[in-house]
Amino acid sequence: MSLNKLVSTSVKTAFLLALSLLIFQPSTASAKYASYVVEVSTGKVLHSVNADTRNYPASLTKMMTLYMIFDALKKGDLWLHEELVVSRRATWQPPSRLGLGFGQTITVEKAIYALVTKSANDVAVTVAENIGKTERAFALKMTSMARKLGMKRTIFRNASGLPHRGQMSTARDMSVLARRLMKDFPQYYHYFSTQKFEYGGRTYKNHNKLLSNYDGADGIKTGYIRASGFNLVASVERDGRRVVGVVFGGKTSKRRDKHMAQLLNKGFTKLTGKTQYAKMDNKAKSKRKSQQTATRVIPGQAIARTSPRHSWAVQVGAYHKPHLAANLAEDALEKVSKIAKNGKVRVVPLRQRRGKTVYRARIVNVTKKEAFRSCRVLKRNRMDCMETRAQGPIEVALND
Repeated sequence: MSLNKLVSTSVKTAFLLALSLLIFQPSTASAKYASYVVEVSTGKVLHSVNADTRNYPASLTKMMTLYMIFDALKKGDLWLHEELVVSRRATWQPPSRLGLGFGQTITVEKAIYALVTKSANDVAVTVAENIGKTERAFALKMTSMARKLGMKRTIFRNASGLPHRGQMSTARDMSVLARRLMKDFPQYYHYFSTQKFEYGGRTYKNHNKLLSNYDGADGIKTGYIRASGFNLVASVERDGRRVVGVVFGGKTSKRRDKHMAQLLNKGFTKLTGKTQYAKMDNKAKSKRKSQQTATRVIPGQAIARTSPRHSWAVQVGAYHKPHLAANLAEDALEKVSKIAKNGKVRVVPLRQRRGKTVYRARIVNVTKKEAFRSCRVLKRNRMDCMETRAQGPIEVALND
């Protein structure tokens, strides 16, 4: 073949390739606006625009990936500290990602944090391949689960939400998924409130800015690809009433967040008859922070003292971050709640010789018999466990 002919063929091939990308790559113009607000407990629709219009879910897809993880944890097919192996295919995923290496491992719990905060695509594929053997098989399971949950117009083709012409969902369906995450896995829902996640020496902030600037927000997920625009599913609780809002097709993340706040305000106004505000003032932030702190028993927070009979504890691990220890203890307590009926979560600090502090995750306020029985159950669930007796009565929070 002559040089001129070879060049001509190469140019033609490149042109056809570029043309095919223009034809088959979804464009920004294909993003369609949709929004939906619903009260969680009653299912009352407070706002609806294009609720059943199919759109690209983008990283809202990871809500279903997380649902599948929680379902496997509940069934005992996974456990929080199980190591997931990273495939070569997972390392090839485009950003956003953690930058996992081939053959590396990541625990299930760290994978959860990475999906919630960083929305890491390499982690999504790792989860899919470890649960479903292949991402395609996992996506089929995701779609099957969506049907069981009542998501009638949703199809999943991958675990990450990266562009795929066949992967579609609706605002109504995503609200269904959010509500089922709360109802089916209340013991794991707290992960969606995580604002920061540390991994590999780096700190990753949650993309959901409403967590820090909208009073009562405690989740749930953002999403973006060019074809979808900026998407968001948000959950907010105020005065004992919870609503979920969904927005598809935002022009920018800031405009999407502002619009979501306006929709949530209108929703709460309909429910309560009182005007609602988007931003938290300093007083509201302080109140929310104190409420969040009070729900987890940490050193110095104690209010009441237990009886000597309940001065035993179950220790399930230790971390360098108190919130990780609290999460582990909460998960353990959920597994033995029928045994340790009066059990409380407590994080106990231990200062090491080098000046660093580790935080021990414990279930306190249990009897000796309850401690040993609980440990047997936790060990069967492949969780580290040790019975220990406290020196004197244990302090616990009255409202926990």
